[in-house]
Amino acid sequence: MVLLAMVYSMSAQTIEVRDESNQEPVPGVLIHGSQSGKTVETNVEGEADLSEFLSSDSIYVQMVGYDEVLLSYQQLEAAGFVLYLHENRLLLDEIVVSVSRWQQKKREVPTKITTIPAREIQFENPQTAADLLAQSGDVFMQKSQLGGGSPMIRGFATNRVVLSVDGVRMNNAIFRSGNLQNVINIDPFTLQSSEVSFGPSSVIFGSDAIGGVMSFYTLKPELTDGDKPLIAGNVVGRFASANKEKAGHADIMIGGKKWGMVTSATWNDYDDLRQGSRGPDAYLRPEYVVRQGQEDVVIPNSDPLVQKPSGFSQVQLMQKVRYQASEAWNIEYGGHYAATSEYSRYDRLIRYRRGTLRSGEWNYGPQVWMMHHLQASYQGNHALLDDLQWSLAYQFFKESREDRDLNDAVRHIREEQVDAWSLNADASKTFGSKHTLQYGAEWLWNGVTSLGSERNILTNSEETGPSRYPDGSTWRSLGLYLTHRFQWQENWVLRSGLRYSNYGIDGMLDTRFYPFPVTDIHNQSGAITGSIGVVYNPTPTWQLFTNLSTGFRAPNIDDIGKVFDSEPGSVVLPNPALKSEYLYSIDVGTAAVIGSFLKLDLTAYYNYLDGAMVRRNALFNGQDSIVYDGELSQVQTIQNAAKATVFGIQVGGEADLAPGWSLLTHINFQQGEEELDDGSTAPLRHAAPMFGVARLRYERKQFRAELYSEFNGKVSNANLAPSEQEKDYIYAPDANGNPYSPAWMTLNLKASYSFAHRVVLQAGLENILDKRYRPYSSGISAPGRNLILAIRWRI
Repeated sequence: MVLLAMVYSMSAQTIEVRDESNQEPVPGVLIHGSQSGKTVETNVEGEADLSEFLSSDSIYVQMVGYDEVLLSYQQLEAAGFVLYLHENRLLLDEIVVSVSRWQQKKREVPTKITTIPAREIQFENPQTAADLLAQSGDVFMQKSQLGGGSPMIRGFATNRVVLSVDGVRMNNAIFRSGNLQNVINIDPFTLQSSEVSFGPSSVIFGSDAIGGVMSFYTLKPELTDGDKPLIAGNVVGRFASANKEKAGHADIMIGGKKWGMVTSATWNDYDDLRQGSRGPDAYLRPEYVVRQGQEDVVIPNSDPLVQKPSGFSQVQLMQKVRYQASEAWNIEYGGHYAATSEYSRYDRLIRYRRGTLRSGEWNYGPQVWMMHHLQASYQGNHALLDDLQWSLAYQFFKESREDRDLNDAVRHIREEQVDAWSLNADASKTFGSKHTLQYGAEWLWNGVTSLGSERNILTNSEETGPSRYPDGSTWRSLGLYLTHRFQWQENWVLRSGLRYSNYGIDGMLDTRFYPFPVTDIHNQSGAITGSIGVVYNPTPTWQLFTNLSTGFRAPNIDDIGKVFDSEPGSVVLPNPALKSEYLYSIDVGTAAVIGSFLKLDLTAYYNYLDGAMVRRNALFNGQDSIVYDGELSQVQTIQNAAKATVFGIQVGGEADLAPGWSLLTHINFQQGEEELDDGSTAPLRHAAPMFGVARLRYERKQFRAELYSEFNGKVSNANLAPSEQEKDYIYAPDANGNPYSPAWMTLNLKASYSFAHRVVLQAGLENILDKRYRPYSSGISAPGRNLILAIRWRI
């Protein structure tokens, strides 16, 4: 359905495209003229120049997620050049990028991909990118503290999944197997879309892309087609009651005919997080530690629902500049900066020893991420390529840990920095109507600085201590890939790909503190991975696919050279002889639109991980235990000592119930097992329980409301991984007093209203029933009843 409004304020050559339901501008709409053969795209204000279409009898207006429109220039002129598009989510023609680095139709991809567009990001209004992924219902999110979020995908997490920002991988040489917090570096306010590609993606992304890839695409500078410069932007303010969040954001975009820029700044301040009033008492925080004079004192918590200390603050900046050198060449620079304050690792602060709290302090130092990214793209018609992309990026990572036992004068400090360089070249060439080749090369280099110190807080004296990683160590990788798309019939597509990767690690172990039997680390090897998949579309509303693929994870410096306490009473020491682990995976799926009211999708998968890098007990100079940070600890190393399997089902559905009303749901089931030392098997740690989301939506003109539920299944003690069974301090006790993860469900409500297309008011009430719960494997409880208020002003 298309509504044409009689508005004459626009110039005769400019069209304005808006969403029919909320009347907001729709950027990225493709407009194609039959006579001219030209294609233009609407800018961030939903505007496009139509001067090339003056004589066109047929103008096609296309946008993913909306009904296609065909009309003449005269019809547009009669309507005042304002066009309202009808949103239609029950389509299979979505455009995705992450799976190949190039835009392609989702209906031609033999894997499951979840897309989160800008419109949904703005409505959901997440505090962090971790919350954004969790709200999708397809990514499980673990949190050890408020300042964090470690995604789990298909039984894998941390350094077995890839984070990507504008096509640049964020994974670095010290991404660990334990839970990570790097996803919070990404500012949700700057995102124009996000994609999650499920299953191995090593052909494109190389090492680590085993469970999946989370791709984030930030705002791009846009240019103007007319004489006036394009000026657009947003100012946002937000408050949330559960952690007393105060957030402010502003962005501005200015575009000329050849130059464009985007500037963005976001500031967040979070207080200690309040959990719900109804749930396990084991999650309460009855007391906490404060420093009074020269001693640590355990004092009662005036409100055990408040998880002290958990608050922190964060600032995020982005600057982009674009230069359109010619019709063929486009050059873009992107600068990103994110920094947190110091924040507590909450799960370590709730441990007890001999009847009292164990830690006097356990903090992460400020987490800093900076990226400079230069990109050049070319569109032409040559023998070897039609499109070419060059990408050069430098990233800087800084993190640290500071911990001290209760009333111990010595604070243990570990500081790390990583300098990460990457260079990518990607090309695409289409041969006739059936064949498309995409090929490229990737070079990566990481340099690690790692320092350790022991500081006496009473005398303020400090001495050198053991570092977490070999200081000055390096990690490098070189990869070459080729993919082929073959459409042998109109409704059959075959996709295949092959990649060779070579990686190497060099470093020197510090023997001042531990007499390691070896001092030099030299580890180099190669890996070949591939994929082949078939898509069959019996009708335009039905898709069937299957995909066979392999993935790998090369050992990094965290795997090979780390010294750290994995849990109380254990210490992990370096193992320079590690090799890559390999995943073998099969996906089978279908998606269908039934009638004009229902869309369903179903994907089943099976993964087999060989040579898995896992922690195992070991000997150090003939001893099974050493003293680490003042405690006798069991020696462990990372070894290629296990096999693991994961199988699961992902189900999605969407139904149009009545005009303005729709129902959406995502449900994920997975089960994983890992081989133990004795050959037996145990549950896989990162295989999350059943989880998902269900949403009931209502939209009419400028108003939108959503009632939704998020849920998480139970994990009994018998189904906890052995390493999780030892963490009784983060779980609730079952009837036998053993730790387990209870099932939970929340009820939530959000709404927004747009005034004159410029001001949007948003309100939400999360966890209406004030449930006290912890997502599986998390060390901090989720927010209790949480009132969210926000206002957005579009410049």
